Amino acid sequence: MEEKNYPAHAAVESEFVITRVFAAPREIVFAAFTQPERMLRWWGPPGYAVTGATMDLRPGGSYHYGLRAPDGSTTWGRFVYREIVPPQLLVYLGAFSDASGGITRHPLRADWPLELLTTIHFTEHVEGTMFTLRWAPLATATPNERQCFDESQESMRLGWGGTLDQLASYLKTLAG
Repeated sequence: MEEKNYPAHAAVESEFVITRVFAAPREIVFAAFTQPERMLRWWGPPGYAVTGATMDLRPGGSYHYGLRAPDGSTTWGRFVYREIVPPQLLVYLGAFSDASGGITRHPLRADWPLELLTTIHFTEHVEGTMFTLRWAPLATATPNERQCFDESQESMRLGWGGTLDQLASYLKTLAG
């Protein structure tokens, strides 16, 4: 597949990549990311629950959600979709937000990049679907933001790993 060039949203050299194979058809895995009623069932790390989610799945549209932590606090986030190719590809800008959808800083890391370019490929695989996520700060990220991103790779792996574990568990409920 040809790589798209997003000049206003180009990523810098720093990149986080995580891959997982899910024992489910590509259409089902894609739907888990593009239907809000499905995302309510699995999105976020273990112990967190989605609250207040709205989705407008189209280029320029957004997914805005709250994640309630085990301690009762809520963190907000949003995606602004750039490209949607069912069931193969999602490209969006991801950011922390407030309850109204405005971009905010990371609640624990003031030097975290404001927005990340997220590219997710859903590829058919002999065992189901290969999910590949690429996450990178935008070219507008400061050197401190890029350094924070680079230094957070292990934490990102744990966070995304837990979230993808939640997705795997959700997908198993559909197979039964």
